[in-house]
Amino acid sequence: MNTKMATLAALISGILVSNVHGAAAQTSQPPDTTATRPAKTTPAQTSVPNASPPATTTRTTGDSHQDATVKKMNRDEKRKVDTEGK
Repeated sequence: MNTKMATLAALISGILVSNVHGAAAQTSQPPDTTATRPAKTTPAQTSVPNASPPATTTRTTGDSHQDATVKKMNRDEKRKVDTEGK
């Protein structure tokens, strides 16, 4: 009879302990819902367009009308780098 009581007491205490842990887990508050959600519709353009003209097929974006003196200086430097190195 003692072993049945001890087994029953152990079983009941185990159930009570597991119920306490389950109840403690359920009483905690859910996390805040402050995460940003994607917009339902896409926003309008947010960037500011620049003032430069759009690129064309005849003129690249880095192209500029250089003075003849600047072109000569660039050619001379390129030749110097090609022959002597940096």
